[in-house]
Amino acid sequence: MTESKGSWRVATAEAEHATVAVIGAGVMGAGIAQVAAQAGHPVQLMDLREGAAAAAIAQIGKALDGLVTKGRMEAAEREAVMGRLAPAAATAELKDAALVIEVIVEKLEPKQALLRELDALLPPDALIASNTSSISITALANGMTTPRRLVGMHFFNPVPLMKLVEVVCGAETAPSAASAVEQLSRRWGKTPVRAKSTPGFIVNRIARPYYAETLALLQEQAGSHAQLDRALRSAGFRMGPCELMDLIGHDTNYLVTQSVFEANFGDKRYQPSLVQKALVDGGRLGRKSGKGFYNGIPAVTPPVAPVDEDVGAVTLAGQGVLVERLGDWMMTRGVAFERDPAADWQGVAMEGLQLHLTLGRCAAQLAHERHQPGLAVIDWPLSPDRIDGLAIAFAPRVDAESRARAEALLRHFGWEPLVLRDVPGLAVARTIAMLVNEGADAVWQGVCDEAGADTAMKLGVNYPAGPFEWLALLGATRVVDVLDGLFDAYRSERYRVSPLLRQRLWA
Repeated sequence: MTESKGSWRVATAEAEHATVAVIGAGVMGAGIAQVAAQAGHPVQLMDLREGAAAAAIAQIGKALDGLVTKGRMEAAEREAVMGRLAPAAATAELKDAALVIEVIVEKLEPKQALLRELDALLPPDALIASNTSSISITALANGMTTPRRLVGMHFFNPVPLMKLVEVVCGAETAPSAASAVEQLSRRWGKTPVRAKSTPGFIVNRIARPYYAETLALLQEQAGSHAQLDRALRSAGFRMGPCELMDLIGHDTNYLVTQSVFEANFGDKRYQPSLVQKALVDGGRLGRKSGKGFYNGIPAVTPPVAPVDEDVGAVTLAGQGVLVERLGDWMMTRGVAFERDPAADWQGVAMEGLQLHLTLGRCAAQLAHERHQPGLAVIDWPLSPDRIDGLAIAFAPRVDAESRARAEALLRHFGWEPLVLRDVPGLAVARTIAMLVNEGADAVWQGVCDEAGADTAMKLGVNYPAGPFEWLALLGATRVVDVLDGLFDAYRSERYRVSPLLRQRLWA
């Protein structure tokens, strides 16, 4: 068979009428089947559990009923979609499919066995895809007679709503096969991003620090889970890391972390957390068990109303994008301030107290090095339009009155002061720096390109920006300063700077 674009039935002019088969009728499999059927394909849904495929199709029908009720789908269209869905009892029934997507248990051996069976069954112009979230496509293809037709097609939950599809190429995946899957994904209304088959692919790899840094802060007792969630939400994330882990399920999140850690031969950057292991061991799996970090679904935190207090004279120190963000906030809140652009630090000065925008050093360290006992560090005011709370930590010799004045200033801005233990990088800065670093390493190692990393993180996990968008905003110097500060504090390879970021810094 040639490697032309027309080699695969899903890439031909008749592709929209080609049969798609989905093996695995769980939430993900049912979602993929629904999307394919809505795109016009006859769809066969198979599951070894008796009645599971039929039940999943019935559930799809209920979901479509909801769309009809909301006026987002015509009743006739609903009937047409349901008419294209059919359960299958055995793999032999799938022999005429142009594409088969496996969505079975996330274990190597069962997947390999199924893929080999499909490889022997399907005609040579049919594609095979795996929805694996972390298993090597190269490993899955081992034992197949035609491994070039295997492509990773990683969807995100809920499949009908989430736009991203990671198109993952193994060592033997034919370029035309990956291109055909990308074309198909676009016809299904999805945004495909090409990835190399490495542990975690793009999203599950780059996202690890979002959970890991908060778990590390909890282990250090830097603050409460509610404080850390509030800090990250204020940076523009839709959910804080703790409530997100509760939603995902700690057992699932822990297993993915463990899988990426082991696949990377124990790289400390992906090391699982004792805090999360304790939750899993105790059956606190999150919403599925009714308790995790929170008992059920956390209450929505109401916005903070600005407090009109006399905060005294205020000076905006230094230059840079975050300094300008602070200035914009103060002008919005009607806070009078002076400017000192020549200052050798960035932040806000009050009488007897400096609030430094964190660069990854503890307040105690800065106070000692600068001979400035009245010093605190504040987190990055990253969101341009909504900040609900901001982390702050004080040097040891800051008195109670000065602390109260600093907290009053933040409340005057309309920000809840989230007072943390004096840890390097606080919450937002260390998390963003690590997300940028992980994205940079993924690109450096050829997993994806910069645009792919940004698109994947925004569409796959709804991040407010991609790692390279943050890098462009903040600059390599600031990001590397935070990472170097974390490395100096912990002496852990976890915080080693990506070669790509060093190159950007030197450039």
